[in-house]
Amino acid sequence: MAQRFMLNETSYHGSGAIAEIPNEIKSRGFKKAFVASDPDLVKFGITAKVTDLLDAAEIPYEVYSDIKPNPTIENVKHGVEAFKASGADCIVAIGGGSSMDTSKAIGIIIANPEFEDVRSLEGTAATKNPCTPIIAVPTTAGTAAEVTINYVITDTERMRKFVCVDPHDMPIIAVVDPDMMATMPASLTAATGMDALTHAIEGYTTKGAWELSDMFHLKAIELISKSLRNAVAEAKSGAPGSGREGMALGQYIAGMGFSNVGLGIDHAMAHTLSAHYDTPHGVACAMLLPIAMEFNKPVVAERLANVAVAMGVDISGMTTDEAADAAIAAVRQLSEDVDIPKVCEAIKADELDQIADDALADACYPGNPREADHDTVVELFKKIMA
Repeated sequence: MAQRFMLNETSYHGSGAIAEIPNEIKSRGFKKAFVASDPDLVKFGITAKVTDLLDAAEIPYEVYSDIKPNPTIENVKHGVEAFKASGADCIVAIGGGSSMDTSKAIGIIIANPEFEDVRSLEGTAATKNPCTPIIAVPTTAGTAAEVTINYVITDTERMRKFVCVDPHDMPIIAVVDPDMMATMPASLTAATGMDALTHAIEGYTTKGAWELSDMFHLKAIELISKSLRNAVAEAKSGAPGSGREGMALGQYIAGMGFSNVGLGIDHAMAHTLSAHYDTPHGVACAMLLPIAMEFNKPVVAERLANVAVAMGVDISGMTTDEAADAAIAAVRQLSEDVDIPKVCEAIKADELDQIADDALADACYPGNPREADHDTVVELFKKIMA
């Protein structure tokens, strides 16, 4: 069966890469940019690193910063109206997954107004037109939203997150500049980094994995495993180093893979935790990653053994099962080393049935290599209860 693999039209990587943004805007004939960035990035001058370049190039723009950490349906609707009022013809999305996801939803609805009811975008909506052109500038090393065909919106009324998967939402340009990530605090560096590792490991073990995606995921696991501790240390000290650069590339490579083959039960459960308890997405993924790996081990032990190798574990003399266990142990150790919590204090016993149902209904769950039932998911959630 033919496989389709989607990437950005253009991507720039490395320190100072944002300098290419004005050239791309001009060369593509765009007249005005809608700069979507979260309020903290605007407040602390991170967004200005890009808008200063637009000013110098005399490119008109309008800044939109009404972006929530977990973008909501209302957030998207407001953004659509703001874009229409701005007269812009492209979006420059600056930030983490929230800015990117909001921008993708806005861009899709602008180009496909029949989907203005945001809930209609859930799953794989039958949009017809590519979204408003997006130039994506990540400020975190984790979500890889700049290179994926996915975005996640929170339905506050129904207390759930829903995943949208649409090839039409792919940013046309990704600008992955580690200097834009320099102000991430250590806790965010750790959480987003573990999110990236989860992308790589889940993508490598998902039902849809194949040779091309394997290449990206194994390299991402290697880069993230050897870079994340240093990146967190750099965030604590404020000193530049190779960790942040390694994470910027590793998370992007992971995104190139999983966006094309899907994820699994870890992300399904993590989305549920964020929707119900506002648990930071990366923290939720990290707490659940070794648990999901253990659950899937009976059907992907050989692949988990390869994960161990990519993480730098010497598996000489180990059986396949032992090597798979070594991979799980290496993930637990990495989480501990970067101070990821082990439990979600907010989970209550009388809510377990509901969150298990929500996880099984999540769009990421069908990609999991092993089937789970309601009672099994309840037991998995119990493993991170206080």
